[in-house]
Amino acid sequence: MTEASVVLFPTCVVEAVRPAVGRAARRVLERLGYRVREARRATCCGQPAWNAGFAAEAARVAATTCDALARADGVVCVPSGSCTTMIRLYWPEMFRLAGDPGRADAAAALAGRVREFSEVVAGHRIAGRFDAAVAQHRSCHMTRELGIVAQPAAVLDALDGVRRVPWAEDLCCGFGGTFSIKQPEIAVAMADAKIDSLQGAAPDAVVGCDQSCLAHLEGRMRRRGIGVAVRHLAEVLDEAMEPG
Repeated sequence: MTEASVVLFPTCVVEAVRPAVGRAARRVLERLGYRVREARRATCCGQPAWNAGFAAEAARVAATTCDALARADGVVCVPSGSCTTMIRLYWPEMFRLAGDPGRADAAAALAGRVREFSEVVAGHRIAGRFDAAVAQHRSCHMTRELGIVAQPAAVLDALDGVRRVPWAEDLCCGFGGTFSIKQPEIAVAMADAKIDSLQGAAPDAVVGCDQSCLAHLEGRMRRRGIGVAVRHLAEVLDEAMEPG
């Protein structure tokens, strides 16, 4: 057990689409012994505008969140690989391009203490049970830009009852932020290719660390009449570790 403090940044996608993920992440961190605080006034990381090529607009969106996280002491835990990537890798460049050197320096200093959720929990002994066949989704930003591969897998494998099923776990789901809006036909085809790779494995749940990817996959599976639960890793751990 740890006695360190952690600042939880739930992300705007979690708060807007599935706030239960943020609540689950907080409970998991508290069970691991962290004192959890949420950064007041943190909103969006600016990734949609940045990905669309609008650095100045992205910086204006992200400025409030940068200020909030920079003021908060301790590790910043983010239950999203894509938002972690944006903050850790791209904020300094974004603020420099937007002509805000002060925030660029603050963002560079902040980057060293921003951690994706599975990175934080993987360093602890996880005790719990989740009796399910699980297909793990490895989201692109986590895998390709942050190099976070072993941590979520290790956390899942530490749970009693988890049986992981084979599929194209590192294949892109097709969400890609604004890509799925600008190129919906391609995004749907990519999601279908991912889902089809299950090849009758019949998992009980698809589990991942990016709610945006999970929402995309869940929507496509529901459209196709595939009744597989889609869960964020924080939700799985919350259920598995629940007392009693």
